Amino acid sequence: MPLVLSGLVLALTVAAAVSLFVGTESTGAARVLAVLTGGGDAEARALVLEYRLPRTLVAVAVGASLGAAGALIQAYTRNPLADPGILGVNAGATLGVALALVAGMASTVGALVWPALAGACFATIAVLLLASTGRGPATPVRMTLSGVALTAVFAGITTAIRLFDPATFERHRSWVAGSVAGRSLDDLATVAPFLAVGLLLSVLLVRPLNAIALGEDMASSLGVDTARTRLLTIGAVTVLVGASTAVAGPIGFLGLMAPHVCRLLVGNDHTRIIPMSMLVAPVVLLTADIVARVIVPLREVPVGIMTAFLGAPVLIWLISDRKVNTQ
Repeated sequence: MPLVLSGLVLALTVAAAVSLFVGTESTGAARVLAVLTGGGDAEARALVLEYRLPRTLVAVAVGASLGAAGALIQAYTRNPLADPGILGVNAGATLGVALALVAGMASTVGALVWPALAGACFATIAVLLLASTGRGPATPVRMTLSGVALTAVFAGITTAIRLFDPATFERHRSWVAGSVAGRSLDDLATVAPFLAVGLLLSVLLVRPLNAIALGEDMASSLGVDTARTRLLTIGAVTVLVGASTAVAGPIGFLGLMAPHVCRLLVGNDHTRIIPMSMLVAPVVLLTADIVARVIVPLREVPVGIMTAFLGAPVLIWLISDRKVNTQ
């Protein structure tokens, strides 16, 4: 465990450092270090402090949040192939922002964070209500099926909105595809309180979710309030995904892959998987963002596209490897 933790911290540090050096315009290590120590020329200071440093910090924050959200939802549903999109949270947040943009709201993160959270909350409530209809309670299986159905509905509505008003979304192409480029420290500060609350809840929920993994009856016998744990889990996922979507757009895959990698490294203990996912996901997102800057000369590919290209082969290997744990 200490060795794995040290390795992940080192990988995150290296990825963050490389993120400051690499871009469409490469910057030497000496110039970057000079800027970070309070010196450097004006061009380097503008590039590093106003563009790459905020971009790197946003990637770390969003990656940690989506990694935690993925680990939470997998623990909640007891489904290792689940991700935040399984409850329609991603699609709901994206729909909320799409409606806000069409309504003429400002495209700043500060203006979009509330529509994103509202859309995420609406999606969560809709899934809970749909899963509760009919006989029996809202079980994880019924919530999964409800989430898949509502995700398709929300995605269809969002696509229709984009087709009817292409001019609006043409100005926000990078956001629609998922991107951390051009984000500022002010943008990060806007969503930081929401992300902090969500991450804190994630840490507090690790032990109750570990008990729930043993079964509802066993968890209750251990003194775990299963209803409260599930409510807090859904709330944490909603806040993390909604705030992340507001600042970086819809970025998929991270919440699906990061917990898988953690299971290979530290086993099935959620007290380890959830915190470790907060380290694995930022490393993946930073790596994808670095590749996105240089893969096409003089242009940048949205990081949301790169996470799929980088992550899909890894996920295929993970689910085909006999050593992968499924519970």
